[in-house]
Amino acid sequence: MKYITFAIPSYNSQDYLAKAVDSILSLNDEIEIIIINDGSTDNTLKIARDYEKKYPNIIKVIDKENGGHGSGVNVGLENATGLYYKVVDSDDWVDFENGKRLLNQIKDHYKNNDLPDLYIFDFIYERVTDNTSYVRSYKENFPSNIIFAWDETKKRFKYSKTMLMHSLMFKTDVLLESGVKLPEHTFYVDNLFSYIPLLYTKKLYYMPMVFYHYYIGRSDQSVQIHNIIARYDQQIKVMKLILEAFTYEEIMNQTRELRDYLKQFLSAIMIITQMFTTGEYSGERKKALNKLWSDLKKNDIKMYRFLKYRSYNTLINFLPWRLKGWITTKGYLYLAKKIKLG
Repeated sequence: MKYITFAIPSYNSQDYLAKAVDSILSLNDEIEIIIINDGSTDNTLKIARDYEKKYPNIIKVIDKENGGHGSGVNVGLENATGLYYKVVDSDDWVDFENGKRLLNQIKDHYKNNDLPDLYIFDFIYERVTDNTSYVRSYKENFPSNIIFAWDETKKRFKYSKTMLMHSLMFKTDVLLESGVKLPEHTFYVDNLFSYIPLLYTKKLYYMPMVFYHYYIGRSDQSVQIHNIIARYDQQIKVMKLILEAFTYEEIMNQTRELRDYLKQFLSAIMIITQMFTTGEYSGERKKALNKLWSDLKKNDIKMYRFLKYRSYNTLINFLPWRLKGWITTKGYLYLAKKIKLG
């Protein structure tokens, strides 16, 4: 029995892959690790193969052409045999002691035939270069250490408390049922993974502990402000896919608490999308953002009205381009400083 499948999409990860793998290995052969080599040109594949030879009952390696992080997540899910599926980026790692707690909790739920659709836990931003950190906690939002439904959540989410991929571990069957599939050669696809499967979850379980360690501080990371502004077109692509996943009416048919969270999520990601795009000015950027809005208006007028007039976006939407870019960028930099992204 494999209780958890850990998928590690890896591209040119020779300098840090071992840390990610070693942090998971200690959970023994009741889990599996799938290392997806995404067309690396360094020694990533060799390192992965060495682990596979040493731990054949735990580790399997998939070698594929480069397709980006999303393709690695997809391939891992297609080959997963664990009850739950957890993505670990190759430069991140998990906490050993809390990993054991999580595994024991899954085994207990399995024994009682009462498995939740989703486990939620806290995660920590780790800036290794100066040994600083910031914990993202959800204690104020969820009841702790009990199975609960969406209508039992405790408090509405703040804009800055959107749940990220790092804090979520879905049941594998739930992910397959949701049909979530991430686009290739695209950054910021984690938001799709953190959104689409939620409508297929009914039973949740929150453990108030730091399980996932999110490494930050490298200049080439996608969360750096210069990369965010440069890759605006990829964020628009992801936002478009998010908006196409469910109609406004489908969201409004959910329980109030889930509905409120999904609307908060959509609003937050739309603000981020506008920040990506308006961080610089060009006719191409303006055209792309206008098209996103016009397509939404044409395809889902109720969603358009919500995001345009009745959400966190309302004020931002009607600001001049450069002021909009200045305000949203300053807001991101403030948050980045708080959690030490920059």
